[in-house]
Amino acid sequence: MRNQTNYGEEGTQTHTESSSQEAEGQTRCQSCTSTFLKLIWRFLIILSVSSSWVGTTQFVKITFETFDCPFFMTWFSTNWNIMIFPIYYSGHLATAQEKQSPIKKFRECSRIFGEDGLTLKLFLKRTAPFSILWTLTNYLYLLALKKLTATDVSALFCCNKAFVFLLSWIVLKDRFMGARIVAAIMAITGIVMMAYADGFQGDSIIGVAYAVGSASTSALYKVLFKMFLGSANFGEAAHFVSTLGFFNFIFISITPIILYFTKVEYWYPFSAVPWGYLCGVAGLWLAFNILVNVGVVLTYPILISIGTVLSVPGNAAVDLLKHKMIFSVVRLGATIIICIGFLLMLLPEEWDEITLRFINSLKEKKSEDHSEDMTESSVHTRSRSRANGTVSIPLA
Repeated sequence: MRNQTNYGEEGTQTHTESSSQEAEGQTRCQSCTSTFLKLIWRFLIILSVSSSWVGTTQFVKITFETFDCPFFMTWFSTNWNIMIFPIYYSGHLATAQEKQSPIKKFRECSRIFGEDGLTLKLFLKRTAPFSILWTLTNYLYLLALKKLTATDVSALFCCNKAFVFLLSWIVLKDRFMGARIVAAIMAITGIVMMAYADGFQGDSIIGVAYAVGSASTSALYKVLFKMFLGSANFGEAAHFVSTLGFFNFIFISITPIILYFTKVEYWYPFSAVPWGYLCGVAGLWLAFNILVNVGVVLTYPILISIGTVLSVPGNAAVDLLKHKMIFSVVRLGATIIICIGFLLMLLPEEWDEITLRFINSLKEKKSEDHSEDMTESSVHTRSRSRANGTVSIPLA
């Protein structure tokens, strides 16, 4: 009976251990699957951001072949921003457990303008400067695309990260970082090299000026947004961008009309307007803005920045394969320097402390491995000495 009891206890214990091992195996498998899915999701976000920006830039270049009206293209594309909040609310209805009415959700997201929500005074006071900066950024970007290749313009636009740091350091009193100062110097060096590529003359220098102007207004937009509005969640950002589109439609629509009648941007007949290309540009631009706002909320902002900088090699591949562009050594060097500077801007503020902790952890791990090796070596030596000495024979 005693032997049987012990056998049953051992069988139960063995069964429990096997069950716990199976549970641990399933947990590890689920953890690996979750990690793999997160990596796939982040990769898709980066790829989507890069592809939408490359597509926008290339569609603009194609549209310019038959329709040379950059301000009208800017105005038309900005109007599509009105759809961002309705798209956000549709996602809210599809995913939220507690669904809110459109008016209630609109008022909730209006808190980005203040506790009182969106009033007429705040609409004009807060929206007008940001709308002007938004329009200038996109308009100058399109003007630059008329003078330079898509690769050059996308590379120069990446300098906005350096301009954001400099403005934040001066205006917002952000923390000084030597690595970001180096990145800003690299960005300026890349700009000078890009202008020098054609000898500081012709369309090249004008195109560089337009691209740098676009990057500067984009940086000013971001710094002012942080200063006056602070941080915003996806709903508040969608509300704000849709408000910019509404302001653009109401107050800036007079500008393309004036340009049309003054023959600055004139097209005739009306049926000659390439609406398909214009809708393609506007749609891709809208997709890029949505992906940027969604990606910042659902993933890390650094992934969005990586997706933006990857548009440079993406545009280079299209220019090389489709347009048979030949990149000079100076332009290629300037592009690489700007991209490296952009990546340096992505370093976290505590990067030096993180690096030191990582180096110290490697040193500690190395010393632990060394001590373990010494212990194993001493044990092996003792076992050999025992083997060469007296052998104890077990008694029967």
